[in-house]
Amino acid sequence: MGVQPMKHYGYPKEQGLYNPQNEHDACGIGFIANIKGKPAHSIVKQGIYMLCQLEHRGGHVNEKTGDGAGIMLQISDSFFRKECEKLNIHLPEMHKYAVGMLFMPQNQSEREHAKSHIERIVGEEGQSLLGWREVPTDSSVIGEGALKTEPFIMQLFIGQNEEIKSERDFELKLYIIRKRIERAIAEDPAINGSFYVPSLSTRTIIYKGMLLPEQIDQYYLDLSDEAYTSAFSLVHSRFSTNTFPSWERAHPYRYLIHNGEINTLRGNVNWMRAREKASYSKVFGDNYEKILPIIDESGSDSAMLDNTLEFLTLSGRSLPHAAMMLIPEPWDHDRQMEDPKLAFYEYHSCLMEPWDGPTSISFTDGRKIGTILDRNGLRPARYYITEDDLIIYSSETGVVPVEEEKIISKQSLDAGKMLLIDLEEGRIISDEEIKAKIASEKPYRKWLDENLVHLSDLNDFEPVETRLESEKIVKWQKAFGYTYEELTKNLKSMATEKKDPIGSMGYDAPLAVLSERPQLLYNYFKQLFAQVTNPPIDAIREDIVTSTMTLLGREGNLLEPSEQSCRRIRLESPILSEKDLAALIGNRFKEFRAKTLSILFDASSPQALEPALDRLFQEAEEAIEEGYSLLILSDHGVNEDFAAIPALLAVSGLHHHLVRKGLRTKVSLIVETAEARDTHHFACLIGYGADAVHPYLAISSIEDMVEKGIIKEINAEQAISNYLQASIDGVVKIMSKMGISTVQSYRGAQIFEAVGIGKEVVDRYFTGTASPLSGITLHVIAEETLLRHRQAFHKSEFQDTSLDSGGEFQWRRTGEAHAFNPKTIHTLQQAARQNSYELYKKYSKMISEEQTFFLRGLLDFNFGKRPAVPLDEVEPVESILKRFKSGAMSYGSISKEAHETLAIAMNRIGGKSNSGEGGEDPSRYTPDENGDLRRSAIKQVASGRFGVTSHYLVNAEEIQIKMAQGAKPGEGGHLPGKKVYPWIGDVRGATPGVGLISPPPHHDIYSIEDLAQLIYDLKNANPKARINVKLVSKSGVGTIATGVAKGLADVILISGYEGGTGASPKSSIKNAGIPWEIGLAETHQTLLMNGLRDRVTLETDGKMMTGRDVVIAALLGAEEYGFATAPLVVLGCIMMRVCHMDTCPVGVATQNPELRKRFAGSPDHIVNYMHFVAQEIREIMAQLGFRTMDEMIGQKQFLKVHERAKRHWKAKYLDLSPLLYVPEEAKHQSQHKTQNQNHQLEKTLDLQKLVPAAQPAIEWKKPVKGSFPIRNINRATGTILGSLITQKYGAEGLPEDTIQFTFKGSAGQSFGAFAPKGLTLAVDGDANDYFGKGLSGGKLIVRPDSSSSLVPEEQTIAGNVCLYGATGGEAYINGKAGARFAVRNSGVDVVVEGVGDHGCEYMTGGNVVILGDVGKNFAAGMSGGVVYIYEKTPGLTKRQCRESSLLFESLSKEDEDLVKSLIKKHVDYTNSPLAKRILDNWSKTSGRFIKIIPKEYKEMKQKIQHFLLEGKTQSEAEYAAFLESTVEKKTISDNQRMIEAIN
Repeated sequence: MGVQPMKHYGYPKEQGLYNPQNEHDACGIGFIANIKGKPAHSIVKQGIYMLCQLEHRGGHVNEKTGDGAGIMLQISDSFFRKECEKLNIHLPEMHKYAVGMLFMPQNQSEREHAKSHIERIVGEEGQSLLGWREVPTDSSVIGEGALKTEPFIMQLFIGQNEEIKSERDFELKLYIIRKRIERAIAEDPAINGSFYVPSLSTRTIIYKGMLLPEQIDQYYLDLSDEAYTSAFSLVHSRFSTNTFPSWERAHPYRYLIHNGEINTLRGNVNWMRAREKASYSKVFGDNYEKILPIIDESGSDSAMLDNTLEFLTLSGRSLPHAAMMLIPEPWDHDRQMEDPKLAFYEYHSCLMEPWDGPTSISFTDGRKIGTILDRNGLRPARYYITEDDLIIYSSETGVVPVEEEKIISKQSLDAGKMLLIDLEEGRIISDEEIKAKIASEKPYRKWLDENLVHLSDLNDFEPVETRLESEKIVKWQKAFGYTYEELTKNLKSMATEKKDPIGSMGYDAPLAVLSERPQLLYNYFKQLFAQVTNPPIDAIREDIVTSTMTLLGREGNLLEPSEQSCRRIRLESPILSEKDLAALIGNRFKEFRAKTLSILFDASSPQALEPALDRLFQEAEEAIEEGYSLLILSDHGVNEDFAAIPALLAVSGLHHHLVRKGLRTKVSLIVETAEARDTHHFACLIGYGADAVHPYLAISSIEDMVEKGIIKEINAEQAISNYLQASIDGVVKIMSKMGISTVQSYRGAQIFEAVGIGKEVVDRYFTGTASPLSGITLHVIAEETLLRHRQAFHKSEFQDTSLDSGGEFQWRRTGEAHAFNPKTIHTLQQAARQNSYELYKKYSKMISEEQTFFLRGLLDFNFGKRPAVPLDEVEPVESILKRFKSGAMSYGSISKEAHETLAIAMNRIGGKSNSGEGGEDPSRYTPDENGDLRRSAIKQVASGRFGVTSHYLVNAEEIQIKMAQGAKPGEGGHLPGKKVYPWIGDVRGATPGVGLISPPPHHDIYSIEDLAQLIYDLKNANPKARINVKLVSKSGVGTIATGVAKGLADVILISGYEGGTGASPKSSIKNAGIPWEIGLAETHQTLLMNGLRDRVTLETDGKMMTGRDVVIAALLGAEEYGFATAPLVVLGCIMMRVCHMDTCPVGVATQNPELRKRFAGSPDHIVNYMHFVAQEIREIMAQLGFRTMDEMIGQKQFLKVHERAKRHWKAKYLDLSPLLYVPEEAKHQSQHKTQNQNHQLEKTLDLQKLVPAAQPAIEWKKPVKGSFPIRNINRATGTILGSLITQKYGAEGLPEDTIQFTFKGSAGQSFGAFAPKGLTLAVDGDANDYFGKGLSGGKLIVRPDSSSSLVPEEQTIAGNVCLYGATGGEAYINGKAGARFAVRNSGVDVVVEGVGDHGCEYMTGGNVVILGDVGKNFAAGMSGGVVYIYEKTPGLTKRQCRESSLLFESLSKEDEDLVKSLIKKHVDYTNSPLAKRILDNWSKTSGRFIKIIPKEYKEMKQKIQHFLLEGKTQSEAEYAAFLESTVEKKTISDNQRMIEAIN
């Protein structure tokens, strides 16, 4: 390449497990503009004021240093003329000169060097350098962190050469000048200080830095000068996941400000790299070389997006056009989108893939200013328009004070939509108008019709008969490592049930690199997943945004689009059947010639692998030269002499080779392989660059199973079609864990990390993948392939035709080893039951010595570093036990008996048990007669919010936010109806017998600032509880944990991938997440580097089994320890792994009353086990020379690599030093928590005003009233007050309307969160996101201010995600609410006048009355409750629903009465004109209502009603109805299965 990337100035180098590439940002954004383009100084001032109001969305390290803030303005011509006159610089007329803002090195000689480069380049490009200006700044106002890296800031003035005709050409010249300057300075060894060009333009200028919002105009004196005027200001404050200073990384960038994450970044950047070599444009002409590389890869994701946007616009597209290409709306499944817009998106999908992720982007080129929201709409975006032509746009409402009577419109932006203000025309251009105009510029539909080929249009070729005969199949299966377990448990279930097989109880077989058996290369790769900094998505309930469409053939030139650009073949799925592949190979189009390349190597020696790869790369290049555009990599033809190169190695290696050569976009890579068979395999292949995959051996194996009768009931064709469908669905699910919605953007995105693959292999063939511990070489990869190959082909005359049993998920005598096997299970159970420490030691020895299952097995203690101490001087067992916790298992996944036994035991020893996400029965909050307490000290709050009420939260010592779970990070769950027994439904606020869905966590925790908000909400709901955030181990988790610590969590749990007791897809159990040892070590290191380790408690869990495990965790940095699988085994679990079937033979993981009678566990057994573990910890501590746990934490020098690691044929290649790395910063700070986080609750409106005012009500139940002003910075208002009521009066609360408070203004986020009965809170003004979150019986009202003249039902008055997880109470909203309204409502009655997309998702109870329109994807996953909609246009709602299980009905008499009474209340509380009109004309209007009710819910309600009429009590009726409905669902085969399981 020859190009030095920009230096990461101010960031630490890669060290230990820390890598600067893992950093993330999130933020608060906004802009203010005068629509008519009139400049004023007040706009600059208001922009800065807005930033200060968004302070809680930005991050700061301490009181004086922020993560970065900035402002983009118009170049104020009058201001710069006045300033330049003083310096004797003569400026030409407006827009004929450019102003550059430069961050220069502080060192004077370096600065002079830089200046001479700049002056030379400006001259070479034929422009005139008018002069330099030192920007006046005041360094006394900024923090010391910012001072350390403060640059010397200068402005540069460049005059336009006479020959340049248009301003556009001048901007292009400036682009080339800037690119050349950046390159020259990066390559100059004499310049080491900071150098960066924030902006260089004729119209816009950027002032930014490592500042807090209020410091901007104190630091940059220009901005406080009244003479500086601008028609707009674009502002941004940054919340970074770290505390490392960086001036460059503050926004705005040159064209945009960005709030969000680009999930597909790695792939987008690779594809842009491949394209920049293949593209060429007349626009750039001979200058093209000068501007490469287009993307500066050391920037943040936002900076790279900015680079690409800039490139697309300078090559001739308008700004909105480029934005529509990068962030398209989801067009593929949208039945309502029409041409020309549909054609525009479809055409541009042939040029590039979307940059996918939750994103809100605001952009400007100085002439137009606009903003666009991503396809999922996962970012808030609100705006006001005033009568004096101002538009105020921001993440929150109420950020700039405006008199209500001046506002003429209040709106929010929907998913995929654009808002554009044309400052030259002086008007707002609507989304429809701008997109229709851009989409009609070229005849896109005509081009597509003439050029785009669908797979179904290719002539049908009968596939050549490739079916293998049965004994040949077995040979191939052996050569590719198929096992009996895989065929009968995985492939069979995909072919018959059309879905990924489910497993349970986590993963306790060894990692691939520790296994004695040869492993497939895929098993070394672990899927990455979204966590905190970006949300996963629900690809099932929100499939409207997903697309599996794939295009084959050469890609068009990005810079010169023509009709030829869409000469591609469209596939609906990248996983091909035999027929599909035959059609591709045999097609007759000259543009789509296919060539097959063999991926075999000589089986006589592992040395043959590397030359075979080199040959493959060579052949591919030759084929491209010859004009082939489809390359088929095939491993057909394996025999005695030839083995197959692992398909993943071949594809990824070739993909990267072609990217480097600039040839990748000229061909499609199709893999024809016998090796790939499950969803993880397909995801790896696509993620590393395959365009399509044909798994021929998997398909033959299914045909073979049908023939042999292993698969019954369906024919081969159906079985194969099911299998292909299950495969692509599985890939979509893996993509959605990372928040990616299209296969097009997932391709080549490399969303994986490697555990146990050597650095050389990764750098060469899997470039850019993290492999923190290095590992095996190419030679070992070849060895593993050949071991399998020899088993298949080189046996003696005796040919063994049976497959290996496998035993990877379930223990089998001849299969893979497991930590929990019959021997260890039995020994542990006996030890705990007989209270025998001797037996426990035997168990502990088996675990740590027999085989290495976990990374900690490769570590050994470094005794003798300190003298040993006597055992009686070591901290006592009782005090160690306080650090123990039991894992989060929900009541619902395990039985009442097992759940309560755990709680009693943990409370007896002073540890903590965890409620899991299924709520908790309030009867457990009071102690039993014998003094035992069944209450769980830790209450979990997960995405489902089941039973999360004010009462639940008040009864906790620790509240755990479940961001992800070890067994399946990035996924939600599903509790099928037959497991929702009445007592489960009761605690979860749901209906018995009706299935429950836990969504992935993307509703109120879709970014780091939202997590900080949820932490704040929960802290307000119970100020005494510690707030714990549960993360799953992955590369980069340390960086995320730092962000979480800055978000003020008290405890951070790093969960290992091995954990997980609940049901989840087998591919997730095994392939997502990494061992806790790596994640914990990285987190401890990164927190120390950021100086935050002493503010949080670190906890870890994941198959913790012995005292030795705990000591290793402590030495790696953990202070608290979680146990889940081991305690279940102690209670009787025998690892049958049928938890998900409700057939547990020992009564632990089941709700079935018959099976529960078999439960034989007792709290004494758990107490015994925990005592043993603590005793073993003390013995090891004594030997190591530690007297207390605290002094042991983080002391990695007491660990060393175990001898056995050096003997293992694969493990010996691991480099464990990064695990044991101690950062420089560790020497001067505490290794464990010593100070509390400052949550600043004393500043809340509650403690300052509301609680004192409500005293009479709290003390004596006396009614009180009051009114208060409110602003957007007053967040979670009413929550602390509510917690005091609940503490005193329990779930009952106070009588209705005891406390009535009214607020005037814009309410901050989470207004009225968790408000209990008796609390009535009203806002006159508007409200932000999370209004009424978790409402627990209170009453909330929001209505326009009395002085407002707006029509309420046309305005957005409340934000996104209102009433999320609300369990009871009422809400009245006089206006429209945003997206994701009343998600998971389980009992609130609400009236609202219109909602955005995804309304009433996952709802399980309550009544929602909507007097207006609903957005896309309404009521998806809704399983209970009723929605009533007043339809202006009949049939509109039905078009917006995609859920098939809903009934649309007209209103019955009872329905009418209910709706009418709710609307009456709505009028009483809000005076809504719309509601009044509806009531006044009831005889006409009542017929316009429709009722939406889930089918299953309605049937259950009717059954229960039927039994009540027979005279049964409520609970008897519920159980009878439940039994009746589950009997209908259970088939005979189920009972058969149950008998088998028990026997």
